[in-house]
Amino acid sequence: MDKKLWEERIKKIRNIGIMAHIDAGKTTLTERFLYYSGRIHKIGEVDEGTATMDWMEEEKERGITITSAATYAPWRDGIINLIDTPGHVDFTAEVERSLRVLDGAIAVFCGVGGVEPQSETVWRQADKYNVPRLAFINKMDRVGADFFSAVDSMITKLAAKPLIMQLPIGEEENFKGVIDLLKMKAIYWNEEDLGETYFYEEIPDDLIDLAMEYREKLIENVVELDDRILEEYLDGKIPDEKTLKKLIRKGTLKKEFFPVFCGSALKNKGVQPLFDAVLDYLPAPIDLPPIEGIDPKTREVIQRERTIDAPFTALMFKIQYDPEKRKLFYLRIYSGKLDLNTPIYNPVRNEMERIGRLFRMHSNKRERIKEAYAGDIIAVIGLKNTYTGDTLCSKDAPIILERVQFPEPVIFVSIEPKTSLDQEKLSKALESLSEEDPTFKIKVDKETGQTIISGMGELHLEVLTHRIQKDFKVNAKVGKPQVAYRESIKGSAEHEIKFVKVSAGTTHYAHVVLKVEPNERGKGNIFINKVSEDILPSQFVAAIEESITNSFQSGIILGYPIVDIKVTLINGSYDIQNSNEVDFKIVASRTFYEACRKANPILLEPIMDIEVTVPKEFLGDAIQTIQQRKGIIKQVIEKKNLQIIKCQAPLSKMFGYATDLRSATQGRGTFTMQLSHYEEVKNKEDIFNIYTDV
Repeated sequence: MDKKLWEERIKKIRNIGIMAHIDAGKTTLTERFLYYSGRIHKIGEVDEGTATMDWMEEEKERGITITSAATYAPWRDGIINLIDTPGHVDFTAEVERSLRVLDGAIAVFCGVGGVEPQSETVWRQADKYNVPRLAFINKMDRVGADFFSAVDSMITKLAAKPLIMQLPIGEEENFKGVIDLLKMKAIYWNEEDLGETYFYEEIPDDLIDLAMEYREKLIENVVELDDRILEEYLDGKIPDEKTLKKLIRKGTLKKEFFPVFCGSALKNKGVQPLFDAVLDYLPAPIDLPPIEGIDPKTREVIQRERTIDAPFTALMFKIQYDPEKRKLFYLRIYSGKLDLNTPIYNPVRNEMERIGRLFRMHSNKRERIKEAYAGDIIAVIGLKNTYTGDTLCSKDAPIILERVQFPEPVIFVSIEPKTSLDQEKLSKALESLSEEDPTFKIKVDKETGQTIISGMGELHLEVLTHRIQKDFKVNAKVGKPQVAYRESIKGSAEHEIKFVKVSAGTTHYAHVVLKVEPNERGKGNIFINKVSEDILPSQFVAAIEESITNSFQSGIILGYPIVDIKVTLINGSYDIQNSNEVDFKIVASRTFYEACRKANPILLEPIMDIEVTVPKEFLGDAIQTIQQRKGIIKQVIEKKNLQIIKCQAPLSKMFGYATDLRSATQGRGTFTMQLSHYEEVKNKEDIFNIYTDV
C-alpha cells in the first residue's frame, strides 16, 4: 500500500474502547454495534451467555466481562476497531492496557446509578493516557433512570465538562427516543426490526422549550473554541450544523468537553447516533501527535511520526492463549508497516523476533491478513521472547515506548496439585495465566514450599483457579484467601557494615553505610546516592542499588514487600584489589535489613473504598453489617428509593461480605469495593492473627 492510499484509509479508522462500571451495559452496547454494522447477524445477550465478546466460559457462566476482547466492523464509510473492557475492579488491568493503546473511548454510565465507583477508576485511567471520550447514558428505560442526575454526577464526581448532544424523550417505561440537538429533530427506533431502522420526526411540543434551552447551551460552549465564529454568534449569526460538528470535534480532541448521548442498548435505542459520533468526533490515528519513547542507547526522549513511511514501531500490550493453548500477541502499530518479511527487534530484551502469522481479531475468532500498517490493532503468533509491555521496532531505528503500569495484587491463596501427575500441568497453567494477566503473581514460599498465587480480589482469584481446574484440567487444592500485606518503617535509622574476610586465600572487602527513613505514603521506594566516585566507584554503587531494590521484595517482619522507604547511601569504602560487586550486594542487603530493624518496622494492610446500595428499608441492617467488619461510614446518599452507603474497611474483614449483605437485605443489596490506600495495622489482636495465619 502506498502512502497516498494509506492516508485515505487511516483517516477513516477509529481505535476505541468501551469502558464503564460493571453492569452498565458495555457488552450489550457492543453487541448492538456489531449487529447494526452487519458484522454479526443475530444479537446475543450477556445474561443468556450468548454475547459475541464474552467468549470465555467463565464470562458466559457469570454474565460479566473478564478479559478485554477486540473486534472491528465497518461503520458508514469508516472502520471502527473496538475493545470491550471489563467493568469489575478486579480486572481493571484489562482496562489499563487497553486505554494505553487506544485513541478514544466511550464511557458508558447507567441512567439510574450515574457515575459509579469503577466508572471513576476507568475515567482516571483514561485521563492518565490522555484519551478523548464520548459519554453514553444507558438504561434510560430502567426504573429510577434520571438523565440529568447522571450528567450532574459527571460534573461532581469526575470534574468533567459534559456537552449534552441529546435529550431523552421520556424516562423509565416511558422512554421512547431521543432529541438530536444539532438537527433539532426527535429520533425514534423501529421496534419490529430490533432498532435496525430509525426515523426523524418533529420534537414533541412539551419538549420544545427544553430542547431550545440545551441547544443554546451546546452552541455557547462550542463557539468559544473559535474567536471568529464566537464574534459572529454574538452578532446574531447561528453556526450551521457542519460548523458546529467541526467545533465539537475540535473540543473533544482537546478534551475541553465530553459529548453526551443517551439511550437504551438493551431496548435497541440510541446506538447508531452514538457510533456516528465516534467517526465524527473521536480521533483517527493520524490526528494524534508523534508517539514518544526512549532511545535504548542514550536514554534520551525521542519521537516517532505515526506514518506508514516511518520506521516500524509497535507495542505488545496483551497475550492471550486460545482454546488450543496457542499464544496470541496483540500489537498496536504506531508507525511503519508489518508483514511476514519485516525484521523485528525487541529493544527491551535485545532480541530479534519473527512473525509467524498476522490476524485481525473478532472476539476469539481470527481472520488472517497479509500485512498491517500504522494505526492498526492486530494479533500475531510466532514471537518467542516478547512480554506484555515490550516494544517491537526496526533494528535500525530502535525506540522503547512507555510500558503499561499495573497495580500490585492485594490478596493471595496457596495452590497445590492433588497428585504428582498434576504438578507439571499446574506449572504450565500458572505460567500461561501469568503471561496473560500481569496482575497475577506467582511465588514459592521458601520455608513451606507452597505455591502462592496473588491477584486483585476474591473474584479475580476465583476465576483464575476455576480456569486452572477447568481450562487446563488440573486437579488442585486451593487455600483460603489471604491479604497481601505490606511492610514499612515509622522512624529513621543508620547502619554500617564493614565486611573483611579471607577465604581460600582470597580477601573480600566491602563497606556500606546506609540511612533509611519513611517516604510519603503511596510514593514508593527511593534509592539516593550521596557518595562520590572517589569514595565508591559507580559499579559498586550500582551493585548496592540493585541489591537494595531486590531487598524491597521481602520485608523484615513477615516477609511481605517493603513500601514507601527512602534509602540513602551516605558512606562506604572499597579495596581496589579485594572488592567486587557480589560482596557489595551481600553487604548492602544486610545493612539495609539491619537499618530497617532499628527504624521501627510496621505492617500495612489494604483499606478498601466500599459502596453499598440497598433499598431504604434495609439501611440500618446494611450499616450494621459494615460496622461488624470494622468499617467506617463516610457518607449515606439517598437516591429515590435507594440508599448508597460510602464507607471504608480493611480488606481482611471483607471476605465473604457478599453473603452477609444478601442475608441482611433479602438478596436486594449490592456492593462494590476497590483499593483506597494502605494503613498501619495497629490492633494487637489483628497483628497476632496475621502472625498465626502466616
